[in-house]
Amino acid sequence: MYLIATRSFPPELGGMQSLMWGLSKEMSKNFMIKVFADYQKNHKEFDKEVNFSIERIGGIKFLRKIRKAQLINEFLKEKKVQGIIADHWKSLELIKTVKKKYCLIHGKEINHPKGSFQNKKIVKVLNNVEKVIANSQNTKNLAISIGIDEDKIIVINPGVYPAKELNKKSLDKVENLLKIKTPRLITVSRFDKRKNHEKVLMALRNLKQIYPDIVYICIGHGEEENNIKELVKELDLGSQVMFFKDIGEDLKNSLVAKSNIFVMPSIIHKTSIEGFGIAYIEAAQYGVSSLGGKDGGESDAIQHEKTGLICDGNNLEDIYSSLNFMIKDKRYLELGKNAKELSSKFDWSKTIEEYKKILTLN
Repeated sequence: MYLIATRSFPPELGGMQSLMWGLSKEMSKNFMIKVFADYQKNHKEFDKEVNFSIERIGGIKFLRKIRKAQLINEFLKEKKVQGIIADHWKSLELIKTVKKKYCLIHGKEINHPKGSFQNKKIVKVLNNVEKVIANSQNTKNLAISIGIDEDKIIVINPGVYPAKELNKKSLDKVENLLKIKTPRLITVSRFDKRKNHEKVLMALRNLKQIYPDIVYICIGHGEEENNIKELVKELDLGSQVMFFKDIGEDLKNSLVAKSNIFVMPSIIHKTSIEGFGIAYIEAAQYGVSSLGGKDGGESDAIQHEKTGLICDGNNLEDIYSSLNFMIKDKRYLELGKNAKELSSKFDWSKTIEEYKKILTLN
């Protein structure tokens, strides 16, 4: 049996939640597992549909962490457990066991200055596990630079499930909505500084002079939403930008599938960094090429000049010229075709084999 300790789990939505759900689901096909997850509203309906045990822990954040660790420590004493897999170093901080521990790392949660109080806590936890599982080569390099033992680190990119079949009604709705709008750019993400919507909008202001029917679709919400909408007004891009939030999965997937370029040239903002970018792969599954930033793990998700482009997200001219290059002569079609072909390498059926290797070897 393996335990999975996670702070992020469905029915809550998000990239981390999808990752831990996929890992748990695939692990359950090969091993007995038990998941210790944070309490979520409406979790009972979700939990009763799965074929493995999920224990939910509620309460305020600090006390929840302590209570979860206590329950896990008690379970480890009583049951025959081969090891514990955690989504975050904080999920292991209070776990006291000689059982083998494995910890996933994603980028921003370990991005603290070497020698700082937080860094010392991270290093102490991660250098005391069997394997540290980095979501990209960039995250591995970051971990080494902050003092994590290189021999402990292995790169396993996040897995994805095959793209859902597109709903004809939703596709027709999107086509009717977009009509003659082309080329079509799209971003599906939270509105925060790291995702870099602002520079995309500034590049769009210049691109619309060449491509008057261009459209930029923004799906998401977040703390920067109002600022981004104000910038759209300032740049007179009201006819070029469309906002969507709280929409269904069918409509979201149809908007992605009917787009030409997935645009997310992420930057480092404070300690926040793009560890991998599962959204690029999800777009690739529908034959959509991507533009990503050079500062995070996007290079694991986007093959430069094959499935999309990697640019300097801090450089407006680089974002503009990269988008113009992809749009000119519809180069995004060939890039998108390659992206779709290569997206299958991230299927969970293949990704779980990488986990099985390290679990059975140790």
